[in-house]
Amino acid sequence: MAKSIPIISIIIPHWNGIEILSECINSLQKTKFDSFEIIVCDNASTDGSQQWLKENHNHIVLIENQKNYGYAGGCNRGADIAKGEYLVFLNNDTIHDPTWLKSLFDRIKSKDTIAAVQPKILNYFNKDMFDYAGAAGGFMDILCYPFARGRLFLKNERDEGQYDSASSCFWASGTAIMVRRDLFIEAGKFDEIFFAHMEEIDLCWRLHAMGYEIWVEPMSKIFHKNGATLPMDSHLKFYLNHRNSLIMLFSNYSLFNALYIGTLRIILEFVAMGYAIFKLNFNHLTGILRSFAWIIFHPITIFRKRMRFKEIRKIKDRIIFTKLYKASIIISYYLKRKKTYSEIVSKAA
Repeated sequence: MAKSIPIISIIIPHWNGIEILSECINSLQKTKFDSFEIIVCDNASTDGSQQWLKENHNHIVLIENQKNYGYAGGCNRGADIAKGEYLVFLNNDTIHDPTWLKSLFDRIKSKDTIAAVQPKILNYFNKDMFDYAGAAGGFMDILCYPFARGRLFLKNERDEGQYDSASSCFWASGTAIMVRRDLFIEAGKFDEIFFAHMEEIDLCWRLHAMGYEIWVEPMSKIFHKNGATLPMDSHLKFYLNHRNSLIMLFSNYSLFNALYIGTLRIILEFVAMGYAIFKLNFNHLTGILRSFAWIIFHPITIFRKRMRFKEIRKIKDRIIFTKLYKASIIISYYLKRKKTYSEIVSKAA
């Protein structure tokens, strides 16, 4: 499976769920690629995952953390010991087409300007449907609401080959993302403030600002058990999604754009709170309120993140804007009733 110095390091952050991890590893063992290592970064599992790995997969590199560092922290600690020139950060609740890794490798090697690439991500339980977590390549509107080819909000499209072309995108999904190791380190790795959710979007934004491209390669396919780690309607998921999106907005835009666009975004957050009250969705409501509290009480953290972004930035916002959806995805989806990525981009064009 792996040579002494592997070309690719597959890093799997893990917290509990031996059955899930076992299926993922069994699938990886069928991968048709000659040079890769597997690193499992265990975030203080309490179900015996560590001992199970030692007894059943002693060829896998195991990192045993003393606490849960989340996706971002787990991946960073895996990257610190990785030997590969290319890193693949992979969710433990995935299975894979045997040629998935080679297709990603061929794509990222095709151009020196490609910093990261993701596969086509389909749903594990309904394999002809795109998965929520990245689908066929991630995009974002100027207000920092993410969406993907094949998925708008909670609406997933059926995969009928409509997005089978390899193309550039704004972000590659952390469900399965291949990154050049040197650029990952130069960009500052995953920001551990995020803990989980959208840290890959933040990373890709930094890579764009450094002058690189992000791609999706649909010839590579994986299948994801969406929501297996954190339920879609949980308070924590709502909180992390809203908070982390706001962190990106206020940290990565220039100061004028952060204040101007941030004001528009806050207005929409209040609309979202009203909708949550109307739907009696208190997990959503309290998640938004908690995200506001975090932003208000952490101005120094945001300032420091802005300074780190400024140090690596080579591309101005006006160029970044060309890579974003210039309208509001919320208005396009909910008011203009555009329900697929194809409708969004065709009308925008």
